[in-house]
Amino acid sequence: MTTTLRRADARRVALAAQGFARPRPETVGTRQITAALNRMRLLQIDSVNVFSRSHYMPLFARLGAYDPDLLDRLAFSRRPTWVESWAHVASLVSVDDWPLLQFRRDDLRAKYGDDAWARANQPLLQWLRDELADRGPLRPAEIDHDARRGSRGPWWGWDDVKNGLERLWLFGEVAIAGRRGFERRYALASQVLPASALETTVPRAEAIAELVRRAAVAYGVATAADLADYWRIRDRPAVMAGIHRLIDTGELLPVEVEGWHVAGRPAKAWLHRDAARPRKVDATALLTPFDPVVWFRDRAERLFDFDYRIEIYTPAPQRRFGYYSLPLLVGDDVVGRVDLKADRTSSALRVQSAWWEPGAPTDAAERVAAEVLAAARWQGLDRVTVSRWGDAAEDLAGALRAERHDHPDGRAN
Repeated sequence: MTTTLRRADARRVALAAQGFARPRPETVGTRQITAALNRMRLLQIDSVNVFSRSHYMPLFARLGAYDPDLLDRLAFSRRPTWVESWAHVASLVSVDDWPLLQFRRDDLRAKYGDDAWARANQPLLQWLRDELADRGPLRPAEIDHDARRGSRGPWWGWDDVKNGLERLWLFGEVAIAGRRGFERRYALASQVLPASALETTVPRAEAIAELVRRAAVAYGVATAADLADYWRIRDRPAVMAGIHRLIDTGELLPVEVEGWHVAGRPAKAWLHRDAARPRKVDATALLTPFDPVVWFRDRAERLFDFDYRIEIYTPAPQRRFGYYSLPLLVGDDVVGRVDLKADRTSSALRVQSAWWEPGAPTDAAERVAAEVLAAARWQGLDRVTVSRWGDAAEDLAGALRAERHDHPDGRAN
């Protein structure tokens, strides 16, 4: 029997699965960070740093202000409990989940391990393995090789040393042992990961089925496309096999969500049997474009009627909403977007544009203003400025003035 969910119910299920039905903790330590990570299962990494590095933002959205060094200790130490892997593209995943992604590393080795570049650079790849074995974790700048002065390769203009290190990382021979700023430190996987992670073997079908299960828990309610995209699994037959296995065990329950359609027909969707179904979710959050709530644009449109595209690659005169606009979650809905920039030279958080979605609640400006001020404090910025671009700019500027009336110098704190 197929249950029908209203779209609002599906939104609340999805947000609760991601941790937004919980009140933010008064203090945030590694326990709270680990619990939030375990709910999401992964954090996507991105190099854009207009406001904050993307992998720091989902935790701020769920937990409020926290010390990013705590996440760094979990993920960027010599023996991390969370490690970088090609999951939902480059992401942080639990060390315990490393074996589940071996099929992905095998696929990447099949794609890049015997192409023209790899065949031409086998001596370099072996030399890199030997260097890491002899010297331990290294940044590319610490590796002296003639290839560093050679021609730039096809991957983002990297030199051959960087190209080789990245390929070895994709294959799982190399792991990330930390970062300086955003620059990776590479090490042999055995120098970073425990033997239990390296020696555990999970057959491809079982691994994909387990990743589908974890995506179902993390999403609460989802279509097959949603579940595949969570880990960027392109093998649709394997995804469907995983879904049917979960249906057979009673872990996934078929549902129809009002307004979810494919080719004019109700979309097939499934509710995880343990998903919370709260009557109310009352969150306020700034979402990164790479937050699981909105990273799959089709799902964001189905859940929130929110048409979202990142405009960092769009020429400035053609941008509708701004360079790096962040979706605004208020209550249980995405109600707008703001383009934020941390101007550290002047210690200002600049709201470069602000926009409402149709039907934004009347208290949205006040709630977003409070969240923007909290974000400025989290980033150590003293003040907030608002441009005039966007239909929410005036509302937000007025709400910010009201929020900081006790601080006539305009300081965010």
